[in-house]
Amino acid sequence: MPQAGFSDEPPVSLDRDRASAFARIALEAIVREYPNKPEHVLSGPDDLDAPRGLHPAFYGAYDWHSAVHGHWMLVRLLRQFPDLPEAATIRQTLGAHLTAENLQAEADYFDHPDRRSFERPYGWAWLLKLVEELDAWDDPDALIWRDHLRPLETVIVNRYLDYFPKQTYPIRTGVHPNTAFGLAFAHDYARALNNNRLRLLIEERARTYFDTDTDAPAHWEPSGADFFSPALMEADLMRRVLSTAEFRHWFSRFLPEVAQGEPEPLLQPAEVTDRSDPQLVHLDGLNLSRAWCMRSIARALAEDDPARDALRSSAEQHARAALDHVTSGDYVGEHWLASFAVFLLTETERE
Repeated sequence: MPQAGFSDEPPVSLDRDRASAFARIALEAIVREYPNKPEHVLSGPDDLDAPRGLHPAFYGAYDWHSAVHGHWMLVRLLRQFPDLPEAATIRQTLGAHLTAENLQAEADYFDHPDRRSFERPYGWAWLLKLVEELDAWDDPDALIWRDHLRPLETVIVNRYLDYFPKQTYPIRTGVHPNTAFGLAFAHDYARALNNNRLRLLIEERARTYFDTDTDAPAHWEPSGADFFSPALMEADLMRRVLSTAEFRHWFSRFLPEVAQGEPEPLLQPAEVTDRSDPQLVHLDGLNLSRAWCMRSIARALAEDDPARDALRSSAEQHARAALDHVTSGDYVGEHWLASFAVFLLTETERE
């Protein structure tokens, strides 16, 4: 029986109609140059340029990282549903953006000395997730796009290798700089592409940052603009880098009251009061990312661990609370939320 207050409904999933709706959102967003929120440091008047001039591949979708994960989402949807009505348009749009010239320009952008922290680590992580997706797809177009990404991929991998040995303390925020998220997606990439140097660095950093954490203060969550749970994102990283036995022991100390439905603020979906506000709508993303973390963490626990059912049930509550609002009609949410929804509804089903 489910814990009191938890849902026992079957897991939500991604069907063709929903995939098509999400694809249309991304296709519109990644070619929409404005409004735009550039994370661009001006070192002088010559650095002034329009988004498309700065980022010929990833100029749309409000900001660079959202453009990157919008491209990832379209690749994932095309792999999952090759007969989508939007399939031809997806291929045409990706082909126009992911050219060798455009992606070399994206790689060159990082060369400027004032851009060392550009998109660290959130955008970095999604770029590696895009490479990972293309690398796993035996498709003629995907092979071309993946090859074109190599210069930018090299830049981002080198950014990880250079920066994280110098980051002494983890960043435990619920937004873009979150260390655990940045390491988790990079670990997926490193394992999939057999980059042992990057994988070993991430595993060492994860253990150094988080191995001794106990009694996470998750009752403080969420903050008002979170789209990540610091506690759950950390646990989702650790289930990747620890052995099964190590992780189960670690998790029992990190969130020891989950089986009893505590902390309640972590296990109940966040309330979104205004989806036209670019910060408040982050909480829809929080509900989606919490759901993918909880699904994955639950799979890593023993079948007889009562925390497993509590997490699964809470994950479905979170997913249902957010999915109907991905297509809210307001661009401040729509330009990015579908990527979170697709990751939830596809990645956690693959594991």
